Amino acid sequence: MTIDILQEFFFWCSVINLGLFFFSLILFKVMHDFICRIHGKWYNLSAEKIDAVVYPTMVFYKICIFFFNVVPYFALRIIR
Repeated sequence: MTIDILQEFFFWCSVINLGLFFFSLILFKVMHDFICRIHGKWYNLSAEKIDAVVYPTMVFYKICIFFFNVVPYFALRIIR
């Protein structure tokens, strides 16, 4: 496996993961009331509790994207 293949792999992993991240973030912002109503009914949670779970999860996902996709991509760009 060459550096070029790894670099392309991490690039597309970054693109896909950041796309999913922004899609889910926009979806949550636009459909916040609907999501809270459905999950509140299913799991007996308030909107505040749902927000308290979703936002740290999104932050964790964003950090993982940067550490496991974006940083290796730029590291490979540097050593190339």
